[in-house]
Amino acid sequence: MSLYDLLLEPLSYDFMVRALASTVIASAVCAVLSCWLVLIGWSLMGDAVSHAVLPGVVLAYVLGAPFALGAVVFGFLAVALIGVVRDTSRVKEDAAIGIVFTTLFALGLVLISVTPSQTDLNHIIFGNLLGVDTSDLVQIGVLGAITLTLLVLKRRDFTLYAFDPTHAHAIGLNPRVLGAALLGLLALTAVVALQVVGVILVVAMLIIPGATAYLLTDRFGRMLVIAPSFSVLAAVAGLYLSYHLDTASGGMIVLVQGAGFTLVYLFGPRHGIVGKRLAKRRRETARAA
Repeated sequence: MSLYDLLLEPLSYDFMVRALASTVIASAVCAVLSCWLVLIGWSLMGDAVSHAVLPGVVLAYVLGAPFALGAVVFGFLAVALIGVVRDTSRVKEDAAIGIVFTTLFALGLVLISVTPSQTDLNHIIFGNLLGVDTSDLVQIGVLGAITLTLLVLKRRDFTLYAFDPTHAHAIGLNPRVLGAALLGLLALTAVVALQVVGVILVVAMLIIPGATAYLLTDRFGRMLVIAPSFSVLAAVAGLYLSYHLDTASGGMIVLVQGAGFTLVYLFGPRHGIVGKRLAKRRRETARAA
C-alpha cells in the first residue's frame, strides 16, 4: 500500500471524516486551555472537572436534554463544591478536589448502571470518536468556537492572572472572576473533548500539550502556538494509527501525545534531560579548552 493510500483511504468513510474534524477541534481547544492550566498548576482541577461532568451527562440523557447542558451544570457544581469544602473546613484544596470529583464520578457510574438505555452510555467514559454524528460534530464545533474565542479575547487577562494574580488585582482586574471564568471554560472544554476520548482521557488532552510546550519554550505566546500544533498533529497521527492498527482511537490519540511528551522530556533542546546533559558537557569542554 502506498503512502497516498495510507493517507486517503480512511477519508473515504464519512465516519472517519467526522472523527478527524472533531479530533482537530477538540485537540486544539484543549491544548490552548492547557497552557494556562499548566502555568497555574490546575492539573488536578482539570482532572476533577472532566470526571465530575459524568453524572450531568447521564441525567441529561434521562431528561432528554443536550449532553452539553448537563455536563456544564455539573462542571460548575463540582467547582462550587470544591470551594465550599475548602473554605468551610480544615480540608486542603487538593483533598477537597479528590473528594468531590471521585464522589461525583462514582455517582455517574451508579447512574449509568441503573439507567435503562438503548444507547451505550459507557461511551461517555471511554469516548466514541468513530460514532460521532453530524449533530455531535456541530455541538463540538460550536462549543469549541465559543471556548477558543473567549480564551483568545481574554488571553492577556488570563495570562496576568496565571503569573501574578496580586498584580492583576492591583490594576483593577478581579482574580476571583478570572479564575471562575477559566473554570467555566474548563467545563466547556471537557464537554468538547467528551465525545472524542471520553471522561477518563480528557485530562490527558488538557495537560499533555501544555506541559510539552512548556518544556520547549519560556515564552507564553509561543506556548499558545506550540501546544495546539503539537496536539493537533498527535491527534491526527493517533487517529490514523488507530484506523490502520485497529485499536481504540481515543486511547491511541492520548498514547501518541504521551510519546511526544516523552521525546521532548528526554531530547528537548533546552529543558530535555539529554539535551541539558549534552549542553553541560559542551560547557565543561569549552572551559577545559
